[in-house]
Amino acid sequence: MHSVGTGSAAAPAPTTASWLDTPAHRSWLQARFADVLTFALPSILPGGGFAYQAVDGSPMPGRRPQLFLTARMAYTAAIGVRQGIPGSGELLDHAMDSLAGLHADPENGGWLTEPGTVTRKATYDHVHVGLASATALTVGHPSATALLEQVVAVVDSRLWDPSTQTLLESFAPDWSDSEDYRGANANMHGLEAFIAMGNATGDAVWHERGLAIADRLINRAARERGWLLPEHFTADWQVLPDYNREEPLHPFRPFGATFGHSLEWARFLLQLDASPLVGSPGWLLEGADALTRRALDGGWALDGRPGLVYTVDWDGTPVADVRLHWPVCEGIQTSSMLLRRTGDQHWEHWYRRLWDHAARYFIDERGAWRNELDEGMRQGDRVWPGRPDVYHCGGALTTPLEA
Repeated sequence: MHSVGTGSAAAPAPTTASWLDTPAHRSWLQARFADVLTFALPSILPGGGFAYQAVDGSPMPGRRPQLFLTARMAYTAAIGVRQGIPGSGELLDHAMDSLAGLHADPENGGWLTEPGTVTRKATYDHVHVGLASATALTVGHPSATALLEQVVAVVDSRLWDPSTQTLLESFAPDWSDSEDYRGANANMHGLEAFIAMGNATGDAVWHERGLAIADRLINRAARERGWLLPEHFTADWQVLPDYNREEPLHPFRPFGATFGHSLEWARFLLQLDASPLVGSPGWLLEGADALTRRALDGGWALDGRPGLVYTVDWDGTPVADVRLHWPVCEGIQTSSMLLRRTGDQHWEHWYRRLWDHAARYFIDERGAWRNELDEGMRQGDRVWPGRPDVYHCGGALTTPLEA
């Protein structure tokens, strides 16, 4: 058994059945997922999109609907439809209508990041529409085919760079002025979308493209740096190690390595490893295991408090010590998948430990999740105030059921 966390002794291997196979645990997951979707229902906005919710579920003032949040709602609600969760159908219908209406850009094509304002067209946002439409297609939503066809056209004509086998970053509203920057985050969610698109359509090109993205970012860039993944690159994919050093709490492009993203990448590597549409090179499982061990075994309680810090410097020391809910959710998903894939009891221990941590600190009395914790492990608001969208916590509650 490997040691778990800084300064902690190795835990004994569980002598009972895995939580993944325990009926009471599986029922608990299903009930908490229903709580999350029920809490989200009041976020439906009559004009389209979804409100950003405060602690009590009410809309937070001064915030407009966001494309990536609408798409994530569609994705998670589609999973709810698949599982028969009441309310999920209404959430899915509203999200799909919003993607076709409020967020659509009929003049230039693609989608509007923040309707009512002039913002750049971000690949990060657009690939989430691919994730949404592909997942909606798998549950038979009537709008899914047309939406997915639009996504394919945008990816092929605007976002995909065949010369590097990666995704470009962002553009002016008319698709001019491609940004002189490449980001791991947009490409990671592009990989996620491509996996879903391949699964929904059976077209192997999407998993092939995903494998190319993962090879550059994980098999090369992360491996070369001891499995601390660089996030920021020039247009010709040279690492920018000091990018945003003065903005350690940036919500999308923080300085340093982000353990939550390492865990998220690991999840997608395992999905590619299981794909029948593309070959499964050995580095997929190797990379998933190495990224997860570096994040959990090497990153837990770095500053003496339980949990994962937001970012670390390239020597592994904490930079932004805020605790966010989503890295915990990603750790839950990936440890469950590694447990199923390998049978290694190391991942059973982490799966249980992460859920204990989530129950203690992140899940509130309504079954919603606190987005962020402060230095006292209480509700925080430096990066993401209020309550999060359903994507990460919904995944934590459903991926173990499907692992």
